[in-house]
Amino acid sequence: MRDEPIPKERSRDFGDTERDVVYLLTDPERQPTVWPIADIGREINYFDPDSVVYPPCRAGLLHKTGDWFVLATPAAFHLVTLVGHVV
Repeated sequence: MRDEPIPKERSRDFGDTERDVVYLLTDPERQPTVWPIADIGREINYFDPDSVVYPPCRAGLLHKTGDWFVLATPAAFHLVTLVGHVV
């Protein structure tokens, strides 16, 4: 229902979650380099991965290929090079 609060395990800080997705897609030890959006949701344990992928796409850090896949842009790799993987 719309008025019911989101359970704590389903709520996350979007800044942290978006950062986790960028780090996931720029990690040189992870494969594949192109991820299905559904797999991203499973990997970060989030129920609505589209809502987490959209802001980094708008910021130019991720690129959606059609409706199903996403990959990191050169800007995302450069960002991670500058700040590192901050936990």
